[in-house]
Amino acid sequence: MFDYLIVGAGFAGSVLAERLAAGSDKKVLICDKRSHIGGNAYDHYNEAGILVHKYGPHIFHTNSREVFEYLSRFTEWRPYQHRVRASVDGQVVPIPINLDTINSLYGLSLTSFEVEEFFKKVAEPVERILTSEDVVVSKVGRELYEKFFRNYTRKQWGLDPSELDASVTSRVPTRTNRDDRYFTDTYQSMPLHGYTRMFENMLDHPNIKIMLNCDYREIEKEFSFREMIYTGPVDSYFDYCYGKLPYRSLEFKHETHDTSTYQAAPVVNYPNDQLYTRVTEFKYLTGQEHSKTSIVYEFPKAHGDAYYPVPRKENAELYAKYRALADGTPKVHFVGRLATYKYYNMDQIVAQSLTTYGKIVSVKRSQAVVMTPGRLGNGNGKVSNEKVLRQELALTGERGNGHGEAGRSV
Repeated sequence: MFDYLIVGAGFAGSVLAERLAAGSDKKVLICDKRSHIGGNAYDHYNEAGILVHKYGPHIFHTNSREVFEYLSRFTEWRPYQHRVRASVDGQVVPIPINLDTINSLYGLSLTSFEVEEFFKKVAEPVERILTSEDVVVSKVGRELYEKFFRNYTRKQWGLDPSELDASVTSRVPTRTNRDDRYFTDTYQSMPLHGYTRMFENMLDHPNIKIMLNCDYREIEKEFSFREMIYTGPVDSYFDYCYGKLPYRSLEFKHETHDTSTYQAAPVVNYPNDQLYTRVTEFKYLTGQEHSKTSIVYEFPKAHGDAYYPVPRKENAELYAKYRALADGTPKVHFVGRLATYKYYNMDQIVAQSLTTYGKIVSVKRSQAVVMTPGRLGNGNGKVSNEKVLRQELALTGERGNGHGEAGRSV
């Protein structure tokens, strides 16, 4: 008998498996249809001996100390600040757009103050910011929107930015200085020995059993378990009873080249010229020294493994129907990007998973009401959920934020 069947061995499933096993002494069976743990963050050494990310680049960054400290229990870190370039008008320039981007593109020598005035001059007034197009043209105007964002977004999402929620392009800032970092989070690092090693350490517990190459539907009747944690597509769980939720997929083309360096930056975006959206060179990310180098091309597509929920109003309305079903399904917890139909970063999934664990702990402890006055009671012979959660999470060197609270979503 297992206490929990966890479907999916990516961030959401693995964090919850570790917490339930190590933090609550629960017996956990975690399964995945793929042949490996780690979900889309899985990395491995290819035939040339170069560490590559099978499903495209995964760059860890967060402002959450709680999330960073939790993951630090399973990995050492290599400090890394990510940089991206875009191939535009025959040049390779910084993205997000910054001072150097504008000066390079237009042959100017503007200062930070002058480029701020430049953006104000070219920006188009938008009364209500509703779409991804609105976000960009209201900041940098129509011409830069066409150069950097429109075609890239069309390739990535299969939709024009005018058809997508504002959240898609609002993730990318515009800068008036020369800061060319893609992220500005407090914590920016890569797992020193790779993501897979981190997941192996996370799941290395006697209470955790792992089954790979299997669909959970094939085993859920073979093994007894009390509750399920589901991290797959929510529409699939309910047999698409309301229709399919749109997800974008990706195809990856990996290559190894007999040269030490292939391109001038870790990632180069191709907004306009190619069928692929970007090219990643992994040695920048990992810091590995090798005489050869490995890259990956990304080709977005409509069908295949689900990677990204598509942020549109009608999709949110359809998801709301599945959310109502999920909320009404007893003893099944829906966690992660696909199960909650949200475009989360890795750190946000970790935070959501820690929060979910905290809620599970709170509910379980409150169900086991301590009736003896003077222990954990609140005067009515019942346990305070807040006190229970603190007691479960406030463990020396364990998860939480140092105050005995579960990590919050970031």
